Amino acid sequence: MLSAYSGSAIRSAEAPLLTAGHGDALMQRAAHGLYAAAAGELIESTGGCYGRTAVVLAGSGNNAGDALFAAARLAGRGVLTTAVLTSESTHPQALAAFERAGGRVELLTPASTDHLVSSCAGADLIIDGILGIGGTGALREPAATFVRDISAVASGVVVACDLPSGMDADTGAVNEPVLRADLTVTFGALKTGLLTRAGAEAAGRIRVVDIGLDATLPAPAVFRLEPADAAALYRRPRATDHKYTRGVLGIAAGSAKYPGAAVLATGAALATGLGMVRYLGPRSVADLVNRTHPEAVCSQDSVKSNHVQAWLIGPGA
Repeated sequence: MLSAYSGSAIRSAEAPLLTAGHGDALMQRAAHGLYAAAAGELIESTGGCYGRTAVVLAGSGNNAGDALFAAARLAGRGVLTTAVLTSESTHPQALAAFERAGGRVELLTPASTDHLVSSCAGADLIIDGILGIGGTGALREPAATFVRDISAVASGVVVACDLPSGMDADTGAVNEPVLRADLTVTFGALKTGLLTRAGAEAAGRIRVVDIGLDATLPAPAVFRLEPADAAALYRRPRATDHKYTRGVLGIAAGSAKYPGAAVLATGAALATGLGMVRYLGPRSVADLVNRTHPEAVCSQDSVKSNHVQAWLIGPGA
């Protein structure tokens, strides 16, 4: 089961660690996790790291620090790495580490946009580190035009740092333009926006990097079942079971105008492994249900309440 937290909850969990002077350690843990994930994506998509090309999009906040420190590690593996700064001010220590590792730095301006879009188009990897969980609203110019343009031409793997820039960490609302990620590497814990609405689509696959927040995290705001969780909830049939001990579902659904709703609902119910479906509805629909699912017991008039343990009512009625 996945547990997720709001952006403000994550910042609150980080606060005591930052107050205690552990900010640099948190950033290095995040950067190392981002580097390892990005290197893995490069190896999987191109067969290696050495001689590959990467572009890091870095803004002015701590997300840029995570991305630049990770890019410095990639440069140490022989990746030809360029940092595109969307702001004249970025994380100074991370930028210095990136330059020491041999990374090339470009400042995004309206005049340099076309040239830098061309660089991104051929890159094997793009790391999006423009905005983090503290960002609000859409990207500003010239970053907005830049991201819109590279979204149309980028052919390499896109890895988002913590979350795709322009996505709301709490709600998952996507403020276009957003560079949709193949993989999002998020730090400390899942953010609710990565599991909800358009944010889940923009985030792609998700990997959580543990940076040591477990002791300070509050109760999760959102839970999501994974396939294995859902499978574990099904009661396994026993040798002594029969159709009544495994549960009888009543379905009152469908109509002459929407007969397919009854057929789909019955099929979905039978797929869960219950013991029996009792269908209640118009004769024409009941005939269609029986032709498709002959194991369903159909009635047009009534069903005794003690013959059913649960009801599904409404689809197509």
